[in-house]
Amino acid sequence: MSGGFQAPKGTFDVLPEAAAQRARLEEAARAIFERAGYERIETPIFEDTELFERGVGQSTDIVNKEMFTFEDQGGRSVTLRPEATAPICRAYVEHGMHKLPQPVKLWYLGPFFRLERPQAGRFRQFSQIGAEAIGADSPLADAELIKLLDDLLRELGVPGVELRLGSLGSLEARVRYLDELKSFLHQH
Repeated sequence: MSGGFQAPKGTFDVLPEAAAQRARLEEAARAIFERAGYERIETPIFEDTELFERGVGQSTDIVNKEMFTFEDQGGRSVTLRPEATAPICRAYVEHGMHKLPQPVKLWYLGPFFRLERPQAGRFRQFSQIGAEAIGADSPLADAELIKLLDDLLRELGVPGVELRLGSLGSLEARVRYLDELKSFLHQH
């Protein structure tokens, strides 16, 4: 086909070789997440704009600068999803998942959209994979998610990946650290 058409700025085509790699990623993620009790969720590609303004925060860069927002034919403000947490929380509440045994473990994979200046490694349309453990009170849920991501990267054979964990420790240790950091920044 001629005519000079190209993929829109900040997007790209997924050609067969890359599509096969993406399928391998999805298969590995499905196996790892589901083995840990996570179930797949898919939310709409667009949501009411207010969901992101409330869920992400009106003062964040995502809301102020990076959302693809438009009015539909009914005059409603809708936004192409820039992230997954707010739509997943909406689905959790809307479908009564709070009545299920907690935590509710969900994983997702799909396209997301951010209206940012295209540059190396950053796109306006991108795919993202992730997981949420909603209703977990324990920091062990965070540890589990970190471990699952590490498992996924190792399963895929991603080179040069090293998992390093850090902590500022107790509240008292964080206060001391913040004082030391402020002192250092004032000096330099």
